Parts: sequence; C-alpha cells; structure tokens
Amino acid sequence: MDWKELCGEMGLAGTTAVIVVNGTHPIDTFKTRLQIDPLFSLKTMLRSEGPLAVYKGISAAWLREATYTSMKLGLYGPIKKLYGANNSDASFFLKFAAGSTAGVIGSFFGNPFDVMKTLMMTNKGEKQSLVKVSGAIMKDLGVSGFWRGLEANAVRACVLNGTKMGCYDQIKGYVVNASGWSRSDIKTQFASATGAGFCMACTVTPFDGLRTRLMNQPTDKKLYSGILDCFKQTVQKEGPMSLYRGFLPIWARFAPQATGQLVIFELLRKLAGFEAL
Repeated sequence: MDWKELCGEMGLAGTTAVIVVNGTHPIDTFKTRLQIDPLFSLKTMLRSEGPLAVYKGISAAWLREATYTSMKLGLYGPIKKLYGANNSDASFFLKFAAGSTAGVIGSFFGNPFDVMKTLMMTNKGEKQSLVKVSGAIMKDLGVSGFWRGLEANAVRACVLNGTKMGCYDQIKGYVVNASGWSRSDIKTQFASATGAGFCMACTVTPFDGLRTRLMNQPTDKKLYSGILDCFKQTVQKEGPMSLYRGFLPIWARFAPQATGQLVIFELLRKLAGFEAL
C-alpha cells in the first residue's frame, strides 16, 4: 500500500469516528463520571450542571477521534497485510496483533486529547474550553502532562483495538460461513461489529477505569505513580470488582460505537474503492 492509500484509509477512519462520537459522547461522560465517583447520579448532574453537561469535553473528543481512531482503524488494514493476516485462514492471534499495534500507535498521538477530554468531562463547574484546560496542564505539568496516563492508555488501546478488530475480523468469517453472506454485506458487518462490541467491553473495562483515574488526577497533584500503583490502590481501597465499575455504560457505548464506526468505515472504504476488511 502506498502513502496515498494509507492517508486515504486514515482519512476515512477519522471522518467515521468524528461522525459517530457525537452520538456516543453522552454515554462516555456518564461512564467516566461513574468510574470516578461510585455514587454518581446522572439526575443530579443534569439538575446542577444542565442538560448539555453530557457533552462536556466534546471538542477534545473530536480531536481525539481525528487522531487516535483515524490511526487505530486506518492502520489496521495495512498492518494486517504486513503481518500476513489478510488471508482467510489467518489466525486470530495475527489479527489481534495487527489491531493491537494500530491501537498502540494511535494512543500515543491521541493521548493529549484523552487527558483534556477526561478533565473536561469530570469537571463539575462551568464548561471548560480546550484553551483553558490545555493552559492549566501546561502551567502545572509542562508538555509531559499531555501524556499523563500514556502507559495505561497504550495498554487499553492494545487490548481494545486488538479485541475490536481481531474479533470483528474473526466473527466475520463465522458469519460468512454460517449465512453465506459476503464479507462486504452490511448484514455481515453489523452482526460482526455487534459481537465485537460485547467482547471489547469484557476485556477493556479494567484498563479503561485505570486510565480514567490516571488522567483525572488534578493538574497540581499526583495521586498515582503509574498504572501498577493505580491498580494496587484501587483494589486495596475499593475491592477487585471496582475494576469493572462502569461495565454496563461501557458496553452501552462500545456496542453502538463499534457498530457505527465499523459499518460506516466499511461503507466509506467501499465507496473509495478499498476491499472489505
């Protein structure tokens, strides 16, 4: 694949992600608040902060999708071919590895916007702008502050995108064999994306929670030394099941998001002349 095709794949992926995130962002806000505060009440938030509070951080989310998701989706096809996983008999491990690699690369570039998005969503005061949040991070932490929680974010992206793309690709094969539909059939894509969304929620929830805690630390204070310390403190203080706090909203977000992203992405790729994943 040449650079023109690679940029095309990433452009289509970014466009898809920015479209879809507008519908799933409120669920993400609910999930993030719940991970930080087990007593969180959506009713209380809406009453005290207004109905648009569920869209806090949406500007950072757009930039996050335009970077992180454009890479984790757009790079999957090329990396899949590089790993030799584009054959029908390729192992799930190779597909998982291709998705994981794309996810880790994307997480590095999207991390600054993830940090800002998390801080903006968990802020209980007036809606904050990107300029204000980025200024506070720069003032208190410097440039490195934008990559706070990168370790957890990279692990999350590795597991998430490996599961998402690996399961989507693998389930597609099962659906095609069982139904006789083609890989490019929207029914195949929808069924495969729905299954992948559930698998993602099962594998990613603990890493998602740890990432949220690390990124939500005050800009002028450090609560955790890293992902292992965050894991240790969380389990000791709140118990091991606290790692799965927010599972239902995560599933509620991943199911439509994964389905929307993958189906729309495949449609745009088809219109652009690319073969089905």
